[in-house]
Amino acid sequence: MGYKAGIDKKQLTLLSASLDDYIPENHICRVISAFSEQLDMESLSYKYAKSKDTGCRPYDPRIMLNLYIYGYLHRIRSSRRLRDEASRNVEVMWLMEGLTPDDKTICNFRKDNDKALVETFRVFSRMCRELGLYGGELIATDSTKFRANNSVKNNHNEVIVKNELSRIDKKISEYMNLLEQEDKEDENRKEPKNEEIKAALEKLKERRIKFEGLNSRVKEEGEISTADADARLMRCAGDTRLLSVCYNVQTAVDSKHNLVIDFELTNRANDYGNLHLMSEKAKEIMGVEKLTNLADKGYYYGKDITACENNGVTCLVSKPKSGGAKKTEGFRHEDFIYNREKDIYICPCKNTLYNKSHKKHKSGREYRVYANYSVCGKCQKKKECTTGAYREVERQKNQDTLDIVDERTRKNKTLYRRRQEIVEHPYGTIKAVWGFKQFLCRTKPKVTAETALTFLAYNMRRVFNISAGNQIKFATV
Repeated sequence: MGYKAGIDKKQLTLLSASLDDYIPENHICRVISAFSEQLDMESLSYKYAKSKDTGCRPYDPRIMLNLYIYGYLHRIRSSRRLRDEASRNVEVMWLMEGLTPDDKTICNFRKDNDKALVETFRVFSRMCRELGLYGGELIATDSTKFRANNSVKNNHNEVIVKNELSRIDKKISEYMNLLEQEDKEDENRKEPKNEEIKAALEKLKERRIKFEGLNSRVKEEGEISTADADARLMRCAGDTRLLSVCYNVQTAVDSKHNLVIDFELTNRANDYGNLHLMSEKAKEIMGVEKLTNLADKGYYYGKDITACENNGVTCLVSKPKSGGAKKTEGFRHEDFIYNREKDIYICPCKNTLYNKSHKKHKSGREYRVYANYSVCGKCQKKKECTTGAYREVERQKNQDTLDIVDERTRKNKTLYRRRQEIVEHPYGTIKAVWGFKQFLCRTKPKVTAETALTFLAYNMRRVFNISAGNQIKFATV
């Protein structure tokens, strides 16, 4: 029976007369082009948005933006790979109008337009609002860590530098003793081994000078990454590596179509203080005054939650479990009843604890401390309450608001369970499906631009898929 017959490679064929014939009417390339054509490149501050009358002609930033959006949509982020696609991929040829910039030019576009790329992402977010793709009522906030372009070996703190200096000193001492021993054995014979030891000594001395400089810096800065100065060592949940040099990306995601509303890139491992920031960003992009925000226990921070509640954001945040082993005997914190009107605590023995002082923890949380020193020392059940001289009860400064949020979260468990399906969708697509787990750029401004391109590509793909199924009108060329 044989195989299916293909076309003879040497047979002449009539190809399409134009590149446009190769791109279907409903292709995503036409969406990319339509989007870039609507942008005011000059107001977005793109480099070469306005070309000069003299000198070499630059590439149109719209065309370069098309190339990057297409690349991030198709898991191509390397400037060299994008260069290759421009000369062999018909879709890219159509977007680039047949132009083939070199890899350095492609790389410089992303480097020189970091702020403009972030604003471009926000322009698309506002476009999604105008198209009615945001619900504008329910959002979820979470963060994920992407590895930086900086290995763990190029990350140093005071302990690491101190240990390395000790190791270098020990190695130098060993080499010096070895040289002395070789010289005593035969002073007249020239030993090649001696030359090797001397060369190794020189390298060790150079390395010691380098680490002495790092030692003075880590004492001031605490932590140094030598490849990407802005990246920091973090624990990566869900990654094969326990510790990696990373950036922490905060995102606010709308519940209607799981579209990313806005993001913020930080080099802090925890999420404290970001709930209010992301809520305000979401409100601004969606043009609303009130919304409901779902967040996990990493955002359980009294000052931040209070700021949200006072600015029209209804919070549902999981309360973290108290640290340490659960107390099975004696009086627990829950056994002390708080009277909000009088601002006092009533202990299990019916004694009154008054607000005596204020305390601030390393985490930034502020507490009010309640105690009754005179009564506590004479109490007959003191051994059941504390092993110290007296018992102190701590209450967060914004605990009244936290109590309301805790009760609300308990009563709306079904709504709160939606948090994961809303906010984890972009992370699952970008990291697990697209494979974007590490940044290619270095320093916070350029990494922020790379994040903007990633989320822009994600949102554009979502809008394209939604538009195909729901007949949403999206301008194309």
